[in-house]
Order: sequence, then C-alpha cells, then structure tokens
Amino acid sequence: MTEPLGGWKRTHTCGELRGTDADRPVTLMGWAFRRRDHGGLIFVDLRDRDGVTQCVVNPAEAGAAHTRAEGVRSEFVLAVRGVVARRPAGTENARLPTGEIEVQVRELRILNEARPLPFPIEDEGDVDELVRLKYRYLDLRRPPLFQNFRLRDAVTRSVRGYLHGQGFIEVETPILTRQTPEGARDFLVPSRLSPGNFYALPQSPQLFKQLLMVAGFERYFQIARCFRDEDFRRDRQPEFTQIDVETAFLDRDDLLPLIEGMIVAVFRDVQGVELATPFPRLTYAEALARFGSDKPDLRFGLELVDLTELFRGGEFQALAQVAGTGGAVKGFRLPGAGGLSRKAADDLTAEAKSLGAKGLVWVKVTAEGLQSPVARFLEPVREVLLRRLGAGPGDLLLLVGDTMPLAAAVLGRLRVELAQRHGLVPADRRALAWIVDFPLFEYNAAEKRWDSMHHPFTAPRDEDVALMESDPGRALAKAYDLVLNGQEIGGGSIRIHQQPIQQKVFELLGIGKAEARAKFGFLLDALEFGAPPMGGIALGLDRLVAVLAGVDSIRDVIAFPKTQKGTDPMTDAPSPVPPVLLRDLGIRVVDVEKGKP
Repeated sequence: MTEPLGGWKRTHTCGELRGTDADRPVTLMGWAFRRRDHGGLIFVDLRDRDGVTQCVVNPAEAGAAHTRAEGVRSEFVLAVRGVVARRPAGTENARLPTGEIEVQVRELRILNEARPLPFPIEDEGDVDELVRLKYRYLDLRRPPLFQNFRLRDAVTRSVRGYLHGQGFIEVETPILTRQTPEGARDFLVPSRLSPGNFYALPQSPQLFKQLLMVAGFERYFQIARCFRDEDFRRDRQPEFTQIDVETAFLDRDDLLPLIEGMIVAVFRDVQGVELATPFPRLTYAEALARFGSDKPDLRFGLELVDLTELFRGGEFQALAQVAGTGGAVKGFRLPGAGGLSRKAADDLTAEAKSLGAKGLVWVKVTAEGLQSPVARFLEPVREVLLRRLGAGPGDLLLLVGDTMPLAAAVLGRLRVELAQRHGLVPADRRALAWIVDFPLFEYNAAEKRWDSMHHPFTAPRDEDVALMESDPGRALAKAYDLVLNGQEIGGGSIRIHQQPIQQKVFELLGIGKAEARAKFGFLLDALEFGAPPMGGIALGLDRLVAVLAGVDSIRDVIAFPKTQKGTDPMTDAPSPVPPVLLRDLGIRVVDVEKGKP
C-alpha cells in the first residue's frame, strides 16, 4: 500500500550523513537498494543520487514501520524518519562514505511500489545491452552510471567557465537548416509549409560559426547537438554532442594553446589532475611513420621503424622487391614476447592479412640467434636489424612490407592490440598530442578527382597556396586534431576567408561556380563582406567524457543513446507514423527493395 508524502520534508540526502551527525533526527527519501531481514531487525539500504544510507527497523521500537518494511522490495520508493546512530563497533562499512552510521527508523512510508525488475540494479555484472537500453531509466539508477553524468555535467561547467573567462560568447545555431554536403548523410525533415522541400539536421555548426565570425563576434562557442545518418559503425551515435569553438584574428599557433588551456582546466576541475603543456605536436606524416595512425596512442612505446633501405637489394626477395618498387618495410619490437607459441605467431600473420597486408614476418630473438620461418634470409642483416629495432633476447620482432601507408597502418593496428594484450598500456597515464599538417586533399582514384581531407573550407598553409596550381597532392592544410590516449577527441582548422582561394578549392574538388553557388551561396556571399581570418575546433564531448570516466563506449555517457543500428528499444524509435501525417507532408512511403509504395 502506497502513501502520500503527507507534509514530510527531506532533511538530508542518502550520501550526506557522517559520524558527527549521531543523535540527529533526520528524514530521508529514496529507493530501496537492498533489504535484509535478520530475524526481527530489518535493514534497508536507502539510495538516492548522492549515495546510500543503512536504515534499521526494530520491531520493538517501531512496530508500524517494521510491518511496512516487511513488504518492502527492491526499488520501492520510501520515506523514513529516524535518528542517526553510530554503527556498532566492527560493523562499519569502510566502502561507503556513510559507512560509520545508520539511521534507526521510527516511521516509514512507502511512497510507491515497484514491480519485479528486468535486471538487478545493485548487480554491476553483465546485462544484455538491449535490455539495459529498453529500461534505460532503470539502468541510469545504477550509481556508477549516474556518476558518469555527474562527471559530464562537471566537464560542461568547466568548459563554459573557461571559455567565458577567455572572452567567448555562447551562441545557439539552428537545428533546422539547409542540406549541404559535409561528408556524411544528412537527416532530413520535411517541411509541411513548403511542400516538397526539406530541412536538414546539422552535422555540425560549421557554416554558422564561420558566419558568426563574419558577423564580428570574434569568439564563439556552443555545446552543440550534431546529427549524422551514418551506416552502422562501432561506438558511433546518430546524434552526439560537440564543444564547438570559433575565433577570429588567430592563426593555428595562437588557437592551439587556447584549447590546451581549456583541456587543462577540465582535467584540473574534474579530476584534480594537472596536465603538462604545451602538448606534443606531431605532423600527420610523422604520426603515420612512427605509429601507423593519425591518432596515435602515446602512452607506450613500440614505435615503428623504417627498414626499407636495410632490405633493398638484399637476399630476402619478398622484402627486397617491396623496397625496390617504391614500397616500404616497417617493423617494431614487442619486448619480452619472444616466448610466443608458433600458433600464436601464425595467428598474428592471419590478423595482419585480415587488415590488408600480404603477409607478416615474425622473428623471435633468442640468445642463440633468430627464430623465424625466414631466419636464414635475415641472417645477413641480423646485427643491423637488432640494432635498428633495439632488440635483444626474449623480444619478438614484427615486419610488414607493402605500400608505406598500408604497412604502417597494419603494424599500427597490431601495435595497439598487442600492447593491450601484453599489459603495456599504463591505465593511469594521459597522453595528449596535436596532429598537424594534414594533406589538404586526398586523391579519389575511383572517381579520378580530389577530395578534401577535412572539409572544403579548410585553409592551405600560406607557403602551400601555390601548390594548389602545380601539385595539389603536396599541399598541406592548416588543420589539426587533438588526440587523447589513441582517440581523436577534437579536430579543426583555420578556415578560408578569401574568396579567390575558396573558389580555387572548389575547382579542385570539381565543384563548379553554379554548384558552389547553389550549395554554399550564403557563405560565399558572406566572404565578400569583410570576412576576417578565422579558425576553430570541434571537440567530441561524449568521447572526452568517456575517456575521463574510463568507459569503453560513449553510450555509457549519453543519457538515452541509440543502439549500433540507430534504434531506441525504449521508445521503439524510429517508428511508422499515421498516414494522415504523411499526407499532410505530401510524402508517400516506398519499399526501397521493391521500389513500390
């Protein structure tokens, strides 16, 4: 039987009381986290968002309350009145902030009952994710998960405080906007008042924040909702949140320290950690060459070494041929892994092939020499090979020969996988770095044209403007990514603010004047009205919070996320809509596979 509040007022939260509160009368409200009947005494662990307090109901002191407590089950909503007491010696719970006290209950009210749960709230074990998402409001009651959202709130407050302190203005940009090509597929929203036309949900506020710079705002930021209708990808969400920042009159080397200051403030405010600045900077080419990735994990070594010249013209024909035809031979040392079994080594070869390599050379270094299926071909270069890789007895060497990008990428993936498997990644280390000097363009061989590596509004380096005419593939961009523990948490660029350069980029991308005007006319017009030099960055709030929280999936830091297939098991979205709504919008649903309505 449930009861009303009846004028009761909560005096404390369930995480607030300490030994110094002994003998204090209190009123607590929350959920029954656990209930235990100890042969007369009933113990109820009462939980709210701030913590857990043990409440004791003694039939000799509170008969009516004890009768009610007998009917309490997990997640009933309760209100209790009682007196704080120190727990008997030896029964304290050091794992709880409230573990030295308990509340001796005098009155108890059941404010609401709960039916049997689909999964236990107190159990932090594995629960099928679809079940968790279907009952997300129950999943969010779990204290560890709720703490993720306290942390997320602390991050956003820190960001806002820092940026406001640096003279930034928070501005909201439209959610319903025009469809523009930005790399991913847009979510479209039909317009009832303009039949046949559609809004698009923004993939980012990119164009609007540039327009705010043209408007003279100079420093803008926004905690922005973004939307991308992407195919299924691990740990991606169709809607996500970015920290968007844009500035005027700053070049790259002015902007990056400003953003470093924001990241330093977040870590200091949220985790009490002081980060060293400036963050290291690696060029895009250097990151690929040394780590096989443009988002390298710098918490551990295992750097890739170029061994191309070592094998050029040598006896190992497979690698000599790669070196002689413009390819690259890359390798790295896995310390202490020389005891790997033959099966495990062959599994690594299969893994390398699954990543696109033609093969993998594995070499065990022993006190007697090299052990490998190709050891005899390596003997002539053994000493130099060991010296170049810094290898000694007990180590494992891994080599791949292919095109430079592919050889580096395959070893880069193996580098991370093997570091995790062999416990070489320090869990308490935070490694931040900037990746700079990205190519401005990448060649699309299938369509025989250039594509922007970032987006078509990214400015070339000043010294590379001429290369857009003579050798576009060599032109580098004023673009930069911020990497944390091997994950990209932000990316941005200095923008093009001069019409002739913007038009040249469009030409190289195969976007003619008419098409550019149709797609970006409002931006091109704005650039003709005194646009200042500008640049900015977008940082993934979800990813940043996930790293700070130490969780693997951003779904654990998003209150109501979608599944990997973009569905919401709780609300059953997406879902059909009544035909009358489609009629009002002038839309007819077609079976995509059959092509029929």
